[in-house]
Formats: sequence, C-alpha cells, structure tokens
Amino acid sequence: MTDSRDLDRLLTPPTPVAARALAVVSAHASPGLAAHSLRSFAFAAALGDSEGLGVDRELLWVASMLHDLGLSPSFDSHTVPFERAGADVARVFAAGAGWDDERGRRVAEIIERHMWPSVAAELDVEGHLLERATSLDVSGAAPGDWERGFVAAVVERLPRDGFGDEFATLAAAQAHRKPASEAGRSVRAGLPARARANPLDAVPRP
Repeated sequence: MTDSRDLDRLLTPPTPVAARALAVVSAHASPGLAAHSLRSFAFAAALGDSEGLGVDRELLWVASMLHDLGLSPSFDSHTVPFERAGADVARVFAAGAGWDDERGRRVAEIIERHMWPSVAAELDVEGHLLERATSLDVSGAAPGDWERGFVAAVVERLPRDGFGDEFATLAAAQAHRKPASEAGRSVRAGLPARARANPLDAVPRP
C-alpha cells in the first residue's frame, strides 16, 4: 500500500470516537509522539492485513493514539509505569466515549501489553499488532515484516524529525524514576541506543 489515496484512507479515523482519540493525542502529546502514534497505527493495521488477522480497527486506532500518553507531562506519573498511566487515561476516555466496561478494559489491556517483550496474537490480536508496530517505530525491530515501499511512504507522510532521540530521552527518564518498570528493563537492554540508531531514519523516500 504505497498509493497516497490508500494512505489517506488508512490514516483517516475510522469512527467519530477514533477521531476524538486523535484530537486527544494531538492536544496532549508532543508532535513527535503524536506522529509516532499515527505511524504505529499504520504499521499495526497494515501488518494485520498482510497476516490475515481479524482486527477491531476502532479499538486498535484508539489504543494506538493513546498508548504513550503516560509519557506526556499532563499524565506522567512518578510511581506508575507510563504504559499503565496511559491505560488508565484510556479507560477514562473510553467511559467518556460511551464504551462499555469490557471495551474500556480492552483498550487499557492493549496499551499495557504494548510494552511486553512480545504479545501472542492468540491472546490479544490488537496488542500483538501494536507491540510489533511500536517496536518497529521505536527501535527498528523486524523491518522485513513490512513492505519497504509502504514503510517509506508512512515515514514520508509522518516524518520522524528526531523522534528516536526524543523517545530515548523519555525512556531513560522513566527508567531512572521507575527502574522496576518495563521501561527500566528496556533501557537496561539498550533501547536508547537502538532508538537513536533506528534504520527508519535512513529510509529513502519512495
């Protein structure tokens, strides 16, 4: 999917609730994190399509938009891991959107699980896709799982503009304050260096 019209459709919120989630991330996250959220959805949705997985598009979109809100100043916690803080914000958002408790629980679950080392599709298909998509966009993991032209088109549409350095700095701050968190584990495993050397930053334009 490299046609600009296809990309337009992919990056259009699929429902009014999804549009409100985009408005929330645009208002409360940095431009870099907001663009990361959109790239993450694009990569996750495309991967689901290519692997023939049945995906709840609205749920995946909302989780993608809100998954890093725990890194933004308005919602950062000095004690709670950022993915859990973001999940709590998502549950509040879901309640305000009129979602039932089960759907609110699901969006929170997806957001918490995106920081797991891996998520089985059999357990949580949206969590599986978001974990793989964010791993690509943050640290360049498994780029061969996507068509190169598609990745290039997404990066051209939503430029990274120093995102690797921004995320490395945010992750290091989380690890310092919450060393037992998944962010702490990831930083000790070398995430900042991988984020700063992400090969997506060298992807040629289509």
